[in-house]
Amino acid sequence: MTPDPRPDVTVTVIVYNDAERLPRAVASVRRQTHENIEIIISDDHSTDGTPAVARALAAEDPRIVHLRLAENSGGCGVPRNRAVEIARAPYLMFLDSDDELPERAVESLLAAHREREIDFAMGAVQRVREDNGRRSVWMPHLVAERRTVEGIAADPRLLFEHLATSKMYARAFLDRHGLRFPEGIHYEDQLFSAQAYCLAKAFTIVPEPVYRWYVAPYAALDTASISNQRHKLTNVRDRIRVQHLIDAFLVESGHEWLREDKDHKFLKHDFRMYAGDLPYRDDEWLASFADLVNPYLATLAPGAYARLPRAERVVLRLIRDRRFSDARLAARGLGHGVAPRAVTTDAQGRTYWGDRVPSSDEARRELDITDLDLDTRPFPDARFRHEITRIARGPGASVDLTVRTYDPALRLPVGPHRATLLLTPGRRRLRVPFRLCPVRPGVFEGHVRLDLAAALLPLHGFDGVRHPVLRLEHQGLAHTGLLLAPLVFPSLTARVEYHAGAAPHQVTVEPEGHGPGRLQVRWQPVGVTARVIRPVARRVARPRVKRAARLVASVLR
Repeated sequence: MTPDPRPDVTVTVIVYNDAERLPRAVASVRRQTHENIEIIISDDHSTDGTPAVARALAAEDPRIVHLRLAENSGGCGVPRNRAVEIARAPYLMFLDSDDELPERAVESLLAAHREREIDFAMGAVQRVREDNGRRSVWMPHLVAERRTVEGIAADPRLLFEHLATSKMYARAFLDRHGLRFPEGIHYEDQLFSAQAYCLAKAFTIVPEPVYRWYVAPYAALDTASISNQRHKLTNVRDRIRVQHLIDAFLVESGHEWLREDKDHKFLKHDFRMYAGDLPYRDDEWLASFADLVNPYLATLAPGAYARLPRAERVVLRLIRDRRFSDARLAARGLGHGVAPRAVTTDAQGRTYWGDRVPSSDEARRELDITDLDLDTRPFPDARFRHEITRIARGPGASVDLTVRTYDPALRLPVGPHRATLLLTPGRRRLRVPFRLCPVRPGVFEGHVRLDLAAALLPLHGFDGVRHPVLRLEHQGLAHTGLLLAPLVFPSLTARVEYHAGAAPHQVTVEPEGHGPGRLQVRWQPVGVTARVIRPVARRVARPRVKRAARLVASVLR
């Protein structure tokens, strides 16, 4: 194929030591329905087989240019900027080597540019989890419909969509404002996107997917993406530094009125990512974290805090007050309605998170949870805290659990209560009843044996993870809540020969390892079902064929 002397769009693929995934990324660009494109592979001085792979790809397709940097920059800004310097097209896009472009991405965004004069076009980002293949749309409410936005003032919520890779930019727009990626710092997308939003007179949103973002939540720490390296304090430092750069730009460009919206985005998105990890951090790390974030948190607009859910405001305040043990407790189960272990009421009847009334006016305002109505909200929506305090291997494929329930609002009357552990592998629910007995006012404890051999699995087997939940019943009403587990405990694994024709499985009980830290049960089929039946079942779509596959599985067993 002979390329047009001037391509319509340049797609830059940045790469560093990613020889294995680079061909997939480049192939996704070569498959674009709009073919008149230039592809720049911008190699940040890789030391593995990436240069050879890039040269081979360039030899296969005259649209591909291999650009190799003389030294490694350690970030995304430099390889993108160097590619912009040599790009020949009037429109530019960016792709990371571990991601892909859907085949109509270029066509969809270019069509938006050709419909009217805009500074950039943006579309939906499809997130794909590499561990289970699940797909979701990043910030779906922002890209749900096709629209042209006449400046960021029309919808400041778009600051949340800070990915530079979901957009096609007019080269003239970037050059007119000298807009390039910051170099020598991570989270460069956030500053670049904030500047683009503020400087653009108009930009168009298309609801079609234009970027496929592969997410590896369990990647090794040394190979995880930048956003998954939150355990590094340098990561925190870079994120705060970028916020300062954005704040300075807002002042310089006359967009200081956006500060509350931008601060809300930082609290709701950036800080929230670290908040979910706090239970896994020790006091030394948390002290350093507080040293980095607290000075910046003190500069944020009060209105940005007021827009947050109360549970998130509690975690922020506890970090600012350096109450690290309490911050770890408050951060577990964020977004899942998990109660504190204890609450305190002052002389005016106000209820506060924790075992004491806060000492400062600001802390009292942020830790005041009276508005949660813990003592009056309907029982199905009540706030309890269920924690597993002991895990031990039982006979066969069972585990013995000690469960402690905290009822800080004293909703449950004194005395024993019926509780049920619920676990649903496949579509069938395993119910294990047990009793919670009072330990002291507001605290109950019980013991339950979870026999995993009693689970009712589909005949074609089950390959996946599930997290038990706890159900309480009171006066004819039921409440189902999250069940927290110790953050670290030895994994327990057993081979289970299921009854009723289900296939044998290897079953593992383990810590969840992220998020709220629930008890996690993992099933993996073994034998014929794992080698033959399940691969067939995943490929077939018609219900009759699925039923036939299940019948074959039962016959083989």
